[in-house]
Amino acid sequence: MLPLAPEGYPFIVIPALAGIVVFAFGFSGLAATMWLVALFCVAFFRDPARISDAPVEVIVAPADGTVLSVGSAPAALAALGLPQQVSIFMSPANVHVNRAPISGTVREARVVAGSKFPAYRDKASELNEHSFVVLDGALGTVAYKQIAGSLARRVVCDLAPGRGVTRCQRVGLIKFGSRVDLFLPASAAVLTAPRQRTRAGVTEVARFHRIES
Repeated sequence: MLPLAPEGYPFIVIPALAGIVVFAFGFSGLAATMWLVALFCVAFFRDPARISDAPVEVIVAPADGTVLSVGSAPAALAALGLPQQVSIFMSPANVHVNRAPISGTVREARVVAGSKFPAYRDKASELNEHSFVVLDGALGTVAYKQIAGSLARRVVCDLAPGRGVTRCQRVGLIKFGSRVDLFLPASAAVLTAPRQRTRAGVTEVARFHRIES
């Protein structure tokens, strides 16, 4: 059976049942549309198992999608010691479950209300509804934002301050199209580039400088 994110069940069950009801009343065309919506939601909310066996210093992608840009982070993030930014755009066809880029402890986790600009636009990172999570790991600190887009209606963040996470662990999702920005320290070596495809919890996007004992 295809693993599904629990958040998707209402979006799957409601149109599927509605299709059965309208079919019973003879509206076969409308019923087919309802069932297609349900199938789309099954595909959208799929939650495949992921495992990372990369070395401990590797930072993995927090999202499935395509790298939109690699560059400098906003001043507020640079002030936190995270001056590098990798943005991953998630189309409706991508898996939308997000995963922890490193193992560590949640220093900060919050969801900020905002606008619904297209997720690929630069101002979406600051003005759209988003989560902001800071993770302190054994080799360094990273942060990420789950950013809602013009179709995405809600960010789901499963984390809270003080909670421990393991790299590749499921940490939330964004409903119906979105973007994730990953913020890195200056010492981290970025391993990705624009237009690269990523898989959450698997693709190596950066690497901490590991100090050998």
